Amino acid sequence: MSYQPVRPNKRVRGRRMAAYSRRVSRTNPDAEMPSTWAAYLHAHAEWLRMMAYSETTVKAGHNALVDFVRWCALRSIDRPQQLTLKVLEQYQRSLFLYRKASGEPLSTGGQVQRLQTLKRFGRWLAREGYLPFNPASELSMPRMGQRLPRSILSVAEIGRMLAQADVMTPTGLRNRAIVEVLYSTGLRRSEMAGLSTHDVDHARRLVMVREGKGRRDRLVPIGKRALGWLDRYVLEAREELTTGGHQAMWVTDFGEPMDASYLAHIVKRMMESAGIRKTGSCHLLRHAMATHMLDNGADTRFIQAMLGHASLSSTQIYTMVSVEKLKQIHAVTHPARADGVMQEPEYEDDGEVADAVSLLAAIDAEAAEDASEESDER
Repeated sequence: MSYQPVRPNKRVRGRRMAAYSRRVSRTNPDAEMPSTWAAYLHAHAEWLRMMAYSETTVKAGHNALVDFVRWCALRSIDRPQQLTLKVLEQYQRSLFLYRKASGEPLSTGGQVQRLQTLKRFGRWLAREGYLPFNPASELSMPRMGQRLPRSILSVAEIGRMLAQADVMTPTGLRNRAIVEVLYSTGLRRSEMAGLSTHDVDHARRLVMVREGKGRRDRLVPIGKRALGWLDRYVLEAREELTTGGHQAMWVTDFGEPMDASYLAHIVKRMMESAGIRKTGSCHLLRHAMATHMLDNGADTRFIQAMLGHASLSSTQIYTMVSVEKLKQIHAVTHPARADGVMQEPEYEDDGEVADAVSLLAAIDAEAAEDASEESDER
């Protein structure tokens, strides 16, 4: 899909926000689900919540199961007791052959995510006694390659994005602050949307991420420049935009707490206005932060801690690092300096290319998973 630059006028903004509102107010995805399956899916979702899975995981898994149940209904599979390994392998093949409206196939990450959901559902069915065993236990999973990103934002492109925000208006000031904070901290879009006004320690220049991926809390440094724009937004724009009654940091044009999709919509619109036609939105800024700091000499361990990665691979565990050291590394290596100057990174071969490639590939895998979850939301 190609994107055309968008002029920041009220008519275009109104059409875009109306389209967004129609999308988020879509019909209940459970409406067309056969009733014989509904009780199992809802009981499974409640069990996941009881086991302290995040609400994002619960919803994404539930939506994936609803799609699977609809596929089953077309083949007269009316209850879990009819599931066999052969049936699940046929579903796996349908995922492989599936094509989106754009003609693109479902990513390998998207296929794996749905199959892992089926395996978890099968384990639950067997544990609860609905099935004698898990029919999905013998499914062979697609191999996940180590893929580097197709699109990386340069420092100059991020500068053009920032220039699109009309900081003389509340929404423009908010949009500038959003891009500054995303680029400075590398937060995931769900983490960014979940920030409250109490999660920023202005004195220590730290952002508290509460229950990030894997339900892990972490402290992330924020640069002086980004913190300055965030302070301006809070003092000059947020109170004018919000309807009150909540402490969400980011507020929509309608005064309500901003969700991850709305956040991505804003970032994508700023990219289009800057003439940047690259796939992705918020995750591109997360990747740019990591790439530019690595290019400027930051150790992969520090980037890993900022991004909230448990490890660079399933077998490699890095030591914990102090928050103060993180702040020092961030101040030295992040291209967006406190003086407002955007500096292009210097490229050097420092002997740690393999670790850097692994880190960037891990971020790209996150992007594929994030895109899969976003497609489930629509």
